[in-house]
Amino acid sequence: MTRTAAPRLTSYLAIAALFLLGGLATGRPELVALATPFIALLVVGLILARSPRPIEIGMKLTPDSVVEGEPLELTVDLTTSPGIRALELAVPAVRGLDFASGEPMLAVTLDDRVPRHVSIQLRAVHWGVHALGKMRTRTYDALHLFRFDGEADTGMVVRVYPRAETMRTLLRPRRTLALTGNRVARHKGDGIEFADLRPYGPGDRVRSINWRASARRGQLWVNERHPERNVDVVLFLDTFADAESDAGSVLDETIRGGAGLAAAWLGARDRVGLVSFGGILEWLEAGSGVRHAYRIVDALLRTRVVFSYAWKDIDVIPSRLLPPGALIVALSPMLDDRVIAALLDLRARGFDLVVVEIAPEPFLPPTRSETESLARRLWKLQREALRYRYARAGAPVVTWTTGTPLEVVMTEVEAWRRHQHLRAG
Repeated sequence: MTRTAAPRLTSYLAIAALFLLGGLATGRPELVALATPFIALLVVGLILARSPRPIEIGMKLTPDSVVEGEPLELTVDLTTSPGIRALELAVPAVRGLDFASGEPMLAVTLDDRVPRHVSIQLRAVHWGVHALGKMRTRTYDALHLFRFDGEADTGMVVRVYPRAETMRTLLRPRRTLALTGNRVARHKGDGIEFADLRPYGPGDRVRSINWRASARRGQLWVNERHPERNVDVVLFLDTFADAESDAGSVLDETIRGGAGLAAAWLGARDRVGLVSFGGILEWLEAGSGVRHAYRIVDALLRTRVVFSYAWKDIDVIPSRLLPPGALIVALSPMLDDRVIAALLDLRARGFDLVVVEIAPEPFLPPTRSETESLARRLWKLQREALRYRYARAGAPVVTWTTGTPLEVVMTEVEAWRRHQHLRAG
């Protein structure tokens, strides 16, 4: 613990010096007599001012992992040496956590060697892995002439998971895999979903016979069905550029959208992979199951925007991360030419690509002049031309604005695909 002079010590010294100098200057002994009590207090305080023994602090955070908006409780156990009656406890401020009471500084009354339990209510406000840092303590001597400051490293880390978007319906992929899942395949085979009727042939199972249709047509007819398969989905996160304001950032929306899509597809027994394409390339191979869901969320928590001048194309991504026939869902603000070129390259290679454009407009500052307004209009026209370029390549670009459910965006993709299928037909 470090000892420093308290404001009271400085005040007493100033008053005593003022009276002494006044008495010496005017030759009036009564002024010197007025300084005597303050000098006596300073002498007694200097004699009694001893650094107390270190304060024993035990801390516990419950729980250590939460979702955005959920509460946490920090329990602090304090045990002090004799003579300390009051203690000021300063909880470190963390960007992703907020104090439910709004007060990071607490005044605690203590008894000699009797543990005191203090409960501090916190609330998770932003996703990420947050370290609590150091807890600061402050106490005073008996006359409050000196203060003693100490620190205790909490060593605690809390994981705040993003609040994922709720998805009740998912985007239908163009191709499915051979593994069993919840997706209805386009081809026919053993399954549950009815596909068509055809005449009975050698080798057909008796249980496949449609007796009602056979009785009506006078010969045996069997049911054809669609098998249930799963799909490979790769979430492509653009971390080259970001736009942020007091209301949030593009990266926040990207992480929340990625978490919601991953949870929905994994819940449908599909395989989900993750590629963070930016200044630093990070990836997670496609997998399924509960453990893989936690791996994806942990990978999302590590996602950040790293500025880089290096030009990167799609060749830097290992080929095993993009399985043939995979559905690639890209979440991007479409602000960096490297991502724009990489996504067009993926579409040219035959991948089933869907681009969810995280609208950056809500996070941009307002225009302040006619020139800035004109530049903003030209920029919007360039983005419209870019969307048309993707549509010509067969990759839909749907804009996701803050406050709009992500499920609505996926519904727009389905509508765009049906429209393209009808035009091709």
